[in-house]
Amino acid sequence: MSGRRVRIIGGIAAAVLLGGSAWALFNGRTVAPAAPAPAPRFVDESAASGVDHTYDGDSRFFVGGGVAVLDCNADGMPDLYLAGGAGPAALFRNESPIAGALSFARVPGAATDLPDVTGAYPLDIDGDGLTDLAVLRAGENVLLRGTGDCGFERANERWSFDGGAGRTMAFSATWEGDARMPTLAIGDYIALDAIGTPLPPCPDNQMLRPADDDAGYGAPIPLAPGYCPLSMLFSDWDRSGRRDLRVSNDRQYYEGGQEQLWRVSAGSEPALYDGDDGWARMQIWGMGIASRDLTGDGYPEIYLTSQGDNKLQMLLADASAPTYRDVAVSAGVNAAQPIAGGETLPSTAWHPEFADVNNDGFVDLLVTKGNVSEQAGHATRDPSELFLGRADGTFVQAAEEAGILRFDRGRGAAVVDLNLDGLPDVVEVYLGAPVGVWRNVGAGSVDDPRPMGHWLALRLAQPGPNPDAVGAWVEIRLGETTLHHELTVGGGHLSGQSGWIHFGLGRSERAEVRVTWPDGTQGPWQMLDADVFAILERDGAPREWSPRNGETP
Repeated sequence: MSGRRVRIIGGIAAAVLLGGSAWALFNGRTVAPAAPAPAPRFVDESAASGVDHTYDGDSRFFVGGGVAVLDCNADGMPDLYLAGGAGPAALFRNESPIAGALSFARVPGAATDLPDVTGAYPLDIDGDGLTDLAVLRAGENVLLRGTGDCGFERANERWSFDGGAGRTMAFSATWEGDARMPTLAIGDYIALDAIGTPLPPCPDNQMLRPADDDAGYGAPIPLAPGYCPLSMLFSDWDRSGRRDLRVSNDRQYYEGGQEQLWRVSAGSEPALYDGDDGWARMQIWGMGIASRDLTGDGYPEIYLTSQGDNKLQMLLADASAPTYRDVAVSAGVNAAQPIAGGETLPSTAWHPEFADVNNDGFVDLLVTKGNVSEQAGHATRDPSELFLGRADGTFVQAAEEAGILRFDRGRGAAVVDLNLDGLPDVVEVYLGAPVGVWRNVGAGSVDDPRPMGHWLALRLAQPGPNPDAVGAWVEIRLGETTLHHELTVGGGHLSGQSGWIHFGLGRSERAEVRVTWPDGTQGPWQMLDADVFAILERDGAPREWSPRNGETP
């Protein structure tokens, strides 16, 4: 991989100097792919979908506002858990007809209808095959254990989890070695007094590992210093098999701080990377993290949202050190000012997410935007952006063409195929305005949806702890092109997903698939037809699943 990385770096340097013509090298493709598809059409079904919910509240909730996507009743359909801020959070069960209009029903429950929720992340904490929820709050965080049929119960005491009493705005999780439960990272934001004035300094963050007796979690391990994080992500950034913790921090409230990367090795205390390790000091108004291999070389690029300039970071050299170069301007995803609305003040960006919304095989990028509240010096009309990936490795803006232009204050989001038609839809949370829900109808219309390319949706399954194989890498080979996807829990802006992993395949009617499992074991290449849902079981043949047969995935 290292030789290829050096060649791609040369392409990046050339692109910075010469413009987009050199960006073909950025994709690492030896055979030119098909031309990228145009923007898909999104239909606003916010009101018709039944997702009647608003995230709102006082200054404690100006940041936050996440959505968790999970399958809470094992029917294969993505359900939604939405933060409510000062109001109650809400669980919505997906009742959409396959390939039809989006439809959800509220599932009330004492466990889920918590107040003061800022965001949530789904994962199977106890390995029982039922998805659980890590619920982040301004106050005590709560782990909810899934009990089946969209039921949940509080599990803090069951798992010896101390939920604290801070204002939590960042979370990530991973499995270390053969641990029975995941390691959790929790990031608390600055406290506020009764009238909303910040109370410095930023609190320390925490990492929780399972106790030696496997009875639950041990004492929290401080991650000090803390610099007011708004996103965290465990990731195998150097493909070493170790999953380090990246922390993106809000410069608004720290002095002398910076972005952070913690080295996390099983059995050892976490340690910060510094300049001697190749880590370059960077200070931004860090909001969200997205990670995806955009070059085809197997290493993830990192997108960081901020106020004003956003960052697209790419590893330099051979990945022996965490040294990155920012290529956001050359790639066309700097997104520093609003794309519509007539304002020229700096933007405020929150949730970034990579996905292929038009199934052309080129990765796209959603970036939500919105003023913190009425913050002076920053745009108040600041719509979210949708960037479409192009063959030369750059991106082009397409939010207005796609039909998702809206001027409410965006926060968390999800790009997910809600009606299992192979076209990723969009859910976006706003501060003080109803949740937005858009159905992707591809190249067609609301009455006549039409596909735009082939696709593949995968789930991973393995026995024992970590049944969903968090930490695995999935490779999709299309001729000379290889797509890489790392299965993670965390990142975004207080929003996460579990369930189907979506890949656009363009014109390819078949694809070869390979999984590198969390322990480093590499499975064989296996051929799959396009336009199917498939479950990849460790040491087993792929199993196709149909959303129309009523079976549990």
